[in-house]
Amino acid sequence: MKEQIKVIAFDADDTLWVNEPYFRETEEKFSQMMEDYLPQHSVTKELFKVEIDNLPLYGYGIKGFILSMIETAIKISDKTIKVDTIEKILEIGQELLQKPIELLDDIEEVLQQLQGKYKLVMATKGDLLDQERKLIKSGLEKYFHHTEIVSEKKEKEYTKLIKHLDIKPEEFLMIGNSLKSDILPVLNLGAHGFHIPFHTTWEYEKIDTEIDHPKFKQLSSVKEVLDYLL
Repeated sequence: MKEQIKVIAFDADDTLWVNEPYFRETEEKFSQMMEDYLPQHSVTKELFKVEIDNLPLYGYGIKGFILSMIETAIKISDKTIKVDTIEKILEIGQELLQKPIELLDDIEEVLQQLQGKYKLVMATKGDLLDQERKLIKSGLEKYFHHTEIVSEKKEKEYTKLIKHLDIKPEEFLMIGNSLKSDILPVLNLGAHGFHIPFHTTWEYEKIDTEIDHPKFKQLSSVKEVLDYLL
């Protein structure tokens, strides 16, 4: 396999650095703010529904999440939410945008060892400005030959990326924490996928399926990548 692969793409959020736990912390703060209107678990459910409805409009990322929190607050308060509370929602959203970048264990060591042996790419979805900011703050930018920040990660987007890199699908490996976004689309194209689960996963990215595919590897840590590629 390693003789075949030329390009290795890494997902960003919860593959290179911590992301989802920060969203869940903010969601909890928001649910506490809204508990005069609904129990916290019900607030969380309402927010999720609004987020999913808004994905076609806002895409993925913190800014869309902030707008969805405001919309949820207006909805569950029956338009009686106070301006002070809206300000607090904006504050916790801005705090989320300014969270420090916490690299996942061993990720930099793995990138160091792979650099020069393969072409490394960061392929992620989300808000362009926010993902660029996180990459720069992470200190990992120097390892990547190319960065691809897209609004979705489906077969169409991977096809364009593989074409841009001027390689065949079987020469491409995607590494990430989401089976739905990082693994299944690339396997469908004939590329390779390594899944490294993260302890916290957004509900929208969860799928209940077993993958049995010759180009798929289920790993427990990023260091295991080196066992297959060096």
